[in-house]
Amino acid sequence: MDAQDLVSGLVSELRRGTLILLVLSRLRQERYGYELVKELSDRGIPMDANTLYPLLRRLEGQGLLESTWRTDEPKPRKYYRLTALGGEVLAMATEYWRRFSRQVDQCLEG
Repeated sequence: MDAQDLVSGLVSELRRGTLILLVLSRLRQERYGYELVKELSDRGIPMDANTLYPLLRRLEGQGLLESTWRTDEPKPRKYYRLTALGGEVLAMATEYWRRFSRQVDQCLEG
């Protein structure tokens, strides 16, 4: 196994939890899946739909998101948004992320 393989595995592990935080943060406002994929991609964070949709279902199952179908548009779409619990978890996770990332930066610099 070479360095590139090892880094690829490490990056995958780092992305997994980070993507959860990012998805929750984007769903403060109601969005449908493709809209979310596009928004993250436009911000430099590509996310495959095959990763997103199982994640959305899991977060909904945990009570962090709720969804509604909209059929009043030309194409029916399922919209997701944070629940109150999701907002609480997002706030706590964001605070942890900020504190932890500062500590990681300090370790990497010193």
